[in-house]
Amino acid sequence: MSAVIASLLGVVILAGVVYDTARLITPREPRCPTLARLRGRRAALEAGERWCTGLLLHGRIEPADYQARMSRLAHGERYPGDTRGASAS
Repeated sequence: MSAVIASLLGVVILAGVVYDTARLITPREPRCPTLARLRGRRAALEAGERWCTGLLLHGRIEPADYQARMSRLAHGERYPGDTRGASAS
């Protein structure tokens, strides 16, 4: 019984190695992984915070828009997007 389990485990590991190797050599695999893949969701949210702060400091968005964007980031939206239409409704 243990030989069967060991064989199945070996096949699963070998299949994983073959899959990863094939995935890495295909032309569709991006060479630079996204920020979220490299350092996780928290890093993407922090990058969004820095982006919004830069927009505010350079006068590209109003303080109310900045507050709305930061609120969305605080609730886990990585891409807060345009908030110009949100304050009108």
